[in-house]
Amino acid sequence: MDKPAKDRTAPHPTATDPRWRHVLARDKTADGAFWYSVATTGIYCRPSCPSRAANPDHVTLHDSLDDARATGFRACKRCNPEGLSADASHAAIIAKACRLIEHSETSLSLADLADAVELSPSYFHRLFKSTTGVTPKAYAAAHRVARLRDGLDKAGSVTQAIYAAGFNSNGRFYEQASDILGMTPTRYKAGGRDEEICFAIAQCSLGAILVASSAKGVVSILLGDDANALAEDLQDRFPQAHLVGGDADYDRLVARVVGLVEAPKLGLDLPLDVRGTAFQQRVWQALRDIPAGRTLSYRDIAERIGAPKAVRAVAGACAANHIAIAIPCHRVVRNDGALSGYAWGVERKRELLRREDAA
Repeated sequence: MDKPAKDRTAPHPTATDPRWRHVLARDKTADGAFWYSVATTGIYCRPSCPSRAANPDHVTLHDSLDDARATGFRACKRCNPEGLSADASHAAIIAKACRLIEHSETSLSLADLADAVELSPSYFHRLFKSTTGVTPKAYAAAHRVARLRDGLDKAGSVTQAIYAAGFNSNGRFYEQASDILGMTPTRYKAGGRDEEICFAIAQCSLGAILVASSAKGVVSILLGDDANALAEDLQDRFPQAHLVGGDADYDRLVARVVGLVEAPKLGLDLPLDVRGTAFQQRVWQALRDIPAGRTLSYRDIAERIGAPKAVRAVAGACAANHIAIAIPCHRVVRNDGALSGYAWGVERKRELLRREDAA
């Protein structure tokens, strides 16, 4: 009996394998789950390989690296399936540079850092910024500030803490101290003692709302179910500050903020006292630039601030935001459009977005 003719219209098994979609998408999350080899080029790759997609008729998918090696093909030089991925390799390089910055007693030049990780200064600078979201210089500055905060929290003089943190000029530091610490170094060392924070708590359709301001502007807008818990949160943030209940004028400001909760699309131009690292402030400014009624993903924000690889850092900055609604972290969603975590509850986030869409 004659054998049935082979169906030449049937797709190759690779084309219908669910894993092939990950290869076409260069999905980094699939790395390590499987590998693939290409008969026409004689190489095997990881799913995220940046090379041009091969014809699936020439591709075999492998469950293990050993299976891929058994083809007798060579490892792809672009995606290095035998070792670290390009992203993992870059992350290790940047981690090494960060440790060098953190452990150095003196400021390291860009050339010194690049030489230590065996890259050219220009390429290292681009890689560092795309990975961390800030330049090496800004990272070093943020680390000095962190060391300064730690030094001010310990015994010793303010001047000692300034120089121990790596600031070479006492006078130059004092010029920018308020922007760095939100107050003078002496006051910060005293735990914010004598800083006056005015606050008031009201009720809105989303529950209790606390608004707090320094002399410069609003430092906190908090939402929750328990008014006392919101007050304790504020006290924890400013343990040595002098917390003052709002007067009639301040109650009017709170009423404006409540109005913003009820109709977030209307917007409200509030003076803000934004306290955070340079990277956090860049993220928060990007959030303020999102129009009401629109959402962006964490990846979108990372790209907007020029740090496409710093998606996790962007998410961390959103989580560190203490000024709800006015810095609209509720407008940031996951890459697939799903709602992600929200410091004041996902249901409140959903409702704020619904109100913006309905307005």
